[in-house]
Amino acid sequence: MTFTNDELLKNAKDGDKEALNIIVQNNSGLVWSIVRRFLNRGYEKEDLYQIGCIGLIKAVKKFDFNYNTQFSTYAVPVIMGEIKKFLRDDGLIKVSRALKETAAKIKMATELYFGKHGVEPSIKELSKHLKISEEEIVMAQEALRPTESLNAVVNEDDKNPVYLLDKINDGSFDAEKEIEKIELKSLIKDLGPRERQLIAMRYFRGQTQSTVADVLGISQVQVSRMEKRILENMRRSI
Repeated sequence: MTFTNDELLKNAKDGDKEALNIIVQNNSGLVWSIVRRFLNRGYEKEDLYQIGCIGLIKAVKKFDFNYNTQFSTYAVPVIMGEIKKFLRDDGLIKVSRALKETAAKIKMATELYFGKHGVEPSIKELSKHLKISEEEIVMAQEALRPTESLNAVVNEDDKNPVYLLDKINDGSFDAEKEIEKIELKSLIKDLGPRERQLIAMRYFRGQTQSTVADVLGISQVQVSRMEKRILENMRRSI
């Protein structure tokens, strides 16, 4: 008997091990797509794949059909989160106390800078202030970056919150594109309020720099410079 994906999910959630095994087999390509993002960190790819499969199984157990989204879309951040947790708990980040101390310094410096200037400092500015290389700053920030939820808000106006899930295409699932979108959300989270609003308006709503300038109360030239700086910082963090 052939079951649909929804039937397999329901059976697996009810404890059907055969259904669960089929789901794991059917989504092996998805798990491998995510594993490739974490290679060259001192672990065998097969080991990371097994960790990813654990995340996939957790996604099956937690999946709610009321989410009104494809299971594969929901599973991506859960799998990524499981691998990240493994790397944090068992990998370089755990044994590197210096990395955590650097992250703490960055957080304090960022808060002080924001309190004084009203904007988040760039990686270059943090590097100059803390006398730490830009590479070390990016590594420390990424090390402690939390896993993002598909229901997290990308940007929020007075009455129109923009969710990550809202930005995912309802069409055919493309693992690489969906993973990139989730990574983008992770980067956006670290931006200041005005920067988040700028990126949301420009890249999620498709609005012009002139429109953004009017909303933010600054010139179009300032928007252009601000956007360029944000994108440069985001590229360094990828």
